[in-house]
Amino acid sequence: MSESVTIRRLDADEAGQCVQALAEVLIDCVQGGASVGFMWPLPRERALAFWRGVAAAVARGERVLLVAQDARGRIVGTVQMVVSLPDNQPHRADIAKMLVKREARRQGIAQQLMAAIDGEARAAGKSVLVLDTVTGGDAERLYERARWQRAGVVPKYALMPDGSFCSTTYFYKHL
Repeated sequence: MSESVTIRRLDADEAGQCVQALAEVLIDCVQGGASVGFMWPLPRERALAFWRGVAAAVARGERVLLVAQDARGRIVGTVQMVVSLPDNQPHRADIAKMLVKREARRQGIAQQLMAAIDGEARAAGKSVLVLDTVTGGDAERLYERARWQRAGVVPKYALMPDGSFCSTTYFYKHL
């Protein structure tokens, strides 16, 4: 477990100021083969536009954005909680874009991010969390260890950054 990593929630202004660093994390993860909604090569402007949209959603109160910063203050990981859901789901949130730069993996950062987002969910009054991930990937094992429950697998749900199909596993967690 990495002791020199700080997990913190970004407000709207901070999210806007961190767009460049967040884009670096996203580009690194997609280049490394993460199926997180983007294809490789991922143009920097596309990554920046995505994070600008996230910052705007944070400003509107639709998303919670957490980052993991190393001892030098560099953003090495991130996770989001989507809280803007239909009226009949005020108790639920979606967890999205849990990303850790390849150089910072295997240090417990993803576990820390997931524990912190659980805390944010509880503070927001959320009792059911949902996420999806590539079937058979490292993240799937992470979620199982964090006591997420497997809901099912959808074959050929998405594409890997190289264009090949991947299955997606859905998980939920009751807080």
